[in-house]
Amino acid sequence: MQWSKQLGNILKNTLSKTIKHGAGILHSRIPYSHDNPYLDGIFAPQRQEHFATQLTVEGQIPAELEGALMRIGPNPITVKNPRNYHWFTGDGMIHTLKLKAGEAHCYKSAYVGSASVQKKLHRPQILGKTRGVADAVNTNIIHFAGKIWALVEAGAYPIEVNRELESKRHQLFENDQDLPFTAHPHIDPETGDIHAVCYDALNHHQVFYLHIDAQGKLQHHVEIPVKHGPMVHDCAITQSQVLILDLNVNFSMRSALKGSLLPYQWNPKHQARIGMLPFGGSAADIRWYEIDPCFIFHTVNAYDLNTGDVVMDAVVHSQALVSSIQGPIEDQEIRLERLIFEQQTGKVTRTVLSNIKQEFPRINEAYTGRPYRYAYSVSFAGFDDPYHVSSNTLLYHDLETGSTASYSFGANWVTGEAVFVAREGAQTENDGWLMSYLHALDGSPSKVVILDAQYIQKGPIATIHLPVRVPVGFHCNWMDDRKLRTYYS
Repeated sequence: MQWSKQLGNILKNTLSKTIKHGAGILHSRIPYSHDNPYLDGIFAPQRQEHFATQLTVEGQIPAELEGALMRIGPNPITVKNPRNYHWFTGDGMIHTLKLKAGEAHCYKSAYVGSASVQKKLHRPQILGKTRGVADAVNTNIIHFAGKIWALVEAGAYPIEVNRELESKRHQLFENDQDLPFTAHPHIDPETGDIHAVCYDALNHHQVFYLHIDAQGKLQHHVEIPVKHGPMVHDCAITQSQVLILDLNVNFSMRSALKGSLLPYQWNPKHQARIGMLPFGGSAADIRWYEIDPCFIFHTVNAYDLNTGDVVMDAVVHSQALVSSIQGPIEDQEIRLERLIFEQQTGKVTRTVLSNIKQEFPRINEAYTGRPYRYAYSVSFAGFDDPYHVSSNTLLYHDLETGSTASYSFGANWVTGEAVFVAREGAQTENDGWLMSYLHALDGSPSKVVILDAQYIQKGPIATIHLPVRVPVGFHCNWMDDRKLRTYYS
């Protein structure tokens, strides 16, 4: 068994080197072109790291907010050929705004110290080993097991960063196992444990379920057989099980041979399905539900019903990554849907909750895996054509009444993902604040806004003006100082 595992690791390392070498040759054969919308406008990289303490504030920052709003996204240091640069693959950069005692303490940005970033910036390599065929860590940043971690999918390890945004080590939290991780784990609010469904770009026949306890130790993992190398960007959890998304964006050898930096494409021939794996179960315990072709980048939430059925809400794309090798350019249907998985019949009922094109859904995470009422997202229609991005709106969904409220920050502004931060001692699910980074279409410096989640139509209660333009990125989270102080003091 040990020899078999060693041989498997040797073959995987050989395949990784072969792919990297072959990809380099293929990329060099693509004719040069400067044309790439994800390197211009609101997507354009910010070439320097920044630090500033003198920040202008309009309104009043709630004194209770003591911590940092951290956001991560792609920010390539160099691009050899813009023609085949893909937005999802750029070097990661973290942006943080620190708040304390009702004041904006400072803004800081820093690159995530992956191996290639450290090499490009002539910095020493951080601790730990890299993993996987891709290097950039650029998709999510979370607080877990007392520490801050930058995340990406497709197999790479998380990178630990401290409160000063210094990258410290590559590590699967507090474990030494050679297992892939994901950009979208879900934390059980009762136990503090992580549940995650992960895929490895070098392994097209398996995805992996990982259960990691609140101290960062691996408790259970399951190797799940799949076909076609599915991209599994997210998953969902209830109080009893994890939902596995095996959908229609798959590894594409044709795309790889064309020189794509992200060789995953829409595959309508793949049978889309969603699996239910009970916590502590094995691959044999998964119950699969087949659905029509689609793709889900982000789930909203899921929960068990007393009947044994399962509810999952998600932003569902009719198609994704159909032809572009630069990013999500295709026009498509994007809808907020409720999927109910019927235990007795094996059927899936799909109901449209909102026809507004939207993405980056968030909730009050104290309700993760539980029945809930409110969801927050951002309208997405302006991204159909990244050459002509228009302003968008913040959306507030009341799933009990079926109503949707919205707020526009003006014709010049695009809001990124809005994070819900609960008020201390909150008595209701929506008692708290929404916080997000705003990006100016005219290239002027960015802003951070804070809204009362119960009254978003009134607009920001506080606006913090940043000293620089922040590129549009991916995910954002609030790091509460009270939860980090013990480890980082």
